[in-house]
Amino acid sequence: MNLVLIGYRGTGKSAVGRILAQRLKRRVVGLDGEIVRRAGCGIPEIVARHGWPHFRDLESEITAAAAARDGLVIDTGGGVIERPANVEALRRNGRVFWLTAPVATIVARIETGTERPALTAGKSFTDEVAEVLARRAPLYAAAAHHTIDTADKTPAQVADAILALWQV
Repeated sequence: MNLVLIGYRGTGKSAVGRILAQRLKRRVVGLDGEIVRRAGCGIPEIVARHGWPHFRDLESEITAAAAARDGLVIDTGGGVIERPANVEALRRNGRVFWLTAPVATIVARIETGTERPALTAGKSFTDEVAEVLARRAPLYAAAAHHTIDTADKTPAQVADAILALWQV
C-alpha cells in the first residue's frame, strides 16, 4: 500500500513526503520530479514547448507507473486529480491524504516560486490560486481518504497527523 499526498502547491506535500518516507523507511517519489527527469527540462519549459495537455499526459504515465508499485510515499503534483484515471490509479493501491491550506497561506508559501507556469491568464497570483483551488477542491475531496489542514502546522506536525491516521 502506498501513502499518497495530494493538494495544491504550497500545502507541504514535498516536505511532508520526505519526513514520512524517513519515518516509515520508504522511498518517496515526487511525481513532478519524475516528469522533469523524464522530459529533461523543467515544467515551465515542458508547458512552453508542448502545452499543458502534453504535460498532463506525462503526468498520467508517471502516475500510473508509481501507483502500480508498492510501499511508496507518493508526492503528487497539484493537478494530478484533474484526470479521473490518475485518481483511480492512486486509490487502487494507496491511501490518499489531501493537504489543505487557505489561499493566503498558499500564496505566502509559493508566491516567489518559479518552478510552475501560470494556470490562468491575466489574473493576479492570489486570484489564480483562489480560482484554481476552488475548481479543484471538489476533486481533491473526492479523491482523498483523509484531509489534513497544514496552515498552522510544521511539516513534522503534519507528518505526525498523517501517521496517526495511517496506523489506524
